[in-house]
Amino acid sequence: MKPLSKRTDTLFQSDIRAVTALVNRVNGINLGQGICDLPTPEPIKKGAEAAIEENRSIYTSYAGIPELRTAITEKARRFNHIPVPSSNDVMVSVGSTGAFVSTMFALFEQGDEAILFEPFYGYHRNLLALMGVITKTITMRGLNWEVDFGEVRAALSPKTKAIVINTPGNPCGKVWTHAELEEILALAEAYDLYVITDEIYEYMTYDDHEHVSLASLPGAYERTITLSGFSKTYNMTGWRLGYALAPEPLVEKMGLLNDLFYICAPAPLQYGLAEAFMMPDDYFTRMMADYTRKRKRMGETLEAIGFKVPWPQGAYYILANFEDLSQKVVGFSDDRTACETLVTRAKVASVPGNSFFHHPEDGRYYLRFCFAKEWHVLEEACENLLRAFG
Repeated sequence: MKPLSKRTDTLFQSDIRAVTALVNRVNGINLGQGICDLPTPEPIKKGAEAAIEENRSIYTSYAGIPELRTAITEKARRFNHIPVPSSNDVMVSVGSTGAFVSTMFALFEQGDEAILFEPFYGYHRNLLALMGVITKTITMRGLNWEVDFGEVRAALSPKTKAIVINTPGNPCGKVWTHAELEEILALAEAYDLYVITDEIYEYMTYDDHEHVSLASLPGAYERTITLSGFSKTYNMTGWRLGYALAPEPLVEKMGLLNDLFYICAPAPLQYGLAEAFMMPDDYFTRMMADYTRKRKRMGETLEAIGFKVPWPQGAYYILANFEDLSQKVVGFSDDRTACETLVTRAKVASVPGNSFFHHPEDGRYYLRFCFAKEWHVLEEACENLLRAFG
């Protein structure tokens, strides 16, 4: 048989899916994969049901149905303060990952470079690599995951085409500040770069942290592709609906690629999702009260058993450090071993830290925990951890 594409040589099952299989074998609790097990809001489900009953089952425009694109435009202006001129700057996609794929094919040639900040979201790094884009990673440090902009400037070259930012971030929960985004914009303008911002956790911030969209800064919109979606906010990861915002000439090219790859996002689900924009603001207030409570429970549990916890500023993950624990407890010599130890002794799954770093050794003493679970499930997981290691 002739060989497969060389693109597949570096592809393998992610640690997230491997750990899911491991914890399922012991009928344990999965705090690894970023799957929220909370119910999808009723208005969205009823909207999709109505669309199915009305036989809204044919292809939509490759950019999405007009009702949804208009709603996204208005939301972006109101919540994100992004100066979107019209819904022609909006493309609905098959998840925010679909929007990211269309963005990459519209922007990059093989051999172009992109700046990525670590700990990073693995799909960003892996998809860029699949495209033949060279990623230069900048390591964020400290409990607040701070950025050394001198390192960013030093990493730039004539081949650099874009900077990728995830805020609030997966896996570490970093929320980029207004000042940090201004620094990024200044570099983008000085070196004529695009900025791709993944903002899917935009409604989830804690304490005094505030989500800021880079595209809302003066002069930023023309060079920013803003990606987001609905999976996390509305507990609908399997619906696969996301979107991109960008100036019309760029989003038109992305839409053509979206058409080529996916034709369109699922039609009845788009109609159902349009109902989400009719929901009252107290939905978000209640959501954040719930996640704040769960963040506290998860973080305090991890601290109690010996983890060092950089408390997340946003999203619903904790990337906790167990280096001190590794000196005291058998089974914590590295991230993979520690992950297996948690599954076998506490029946709780996490994700090994090497998944989020360019050099796997840098993630040796980290595990990522997802606290987007029903309260009784999270409570059981925390009790299991405390019994096993407390």
